[in-house]
Amino acid sequence: MWKLVWLDSAVEDLFRLRDFLAKENNAVSKRVASLIKESVNRLSEFPLVGRPVADLPDYRDLLIRFGAGGYVVRYRVYADSVYIVHMRHYRENSF
Repeated sequence: MWKLVWLDSAVEDLFRLRDFLAKENNAVSKRVASLIKESVNRLSEFPLVGRPVADLPDYRDLLIRFGAGGYVVRYRVYADSVYIVHMRHYRENSF
């Protein structure tokens, strides 16, 4: 298994996404946060499942569908670890 390392930037992104949704529907915000965490946890077994990021060696984007949209988790595979770098909603501008 690969070691998962959440960078502060990714944790802050998760809180931001959850807080944004909680303004409208707290139950949905909790479901989204759980879905993202579960999806990220799978990277410890399958770190290359995300698509490679052009011009950024060792970085990948994990696409997570939710309803009509979804989320993108950017991560880096390095040595024996998977570094969770950032996350955003599909409709947000790029990282």
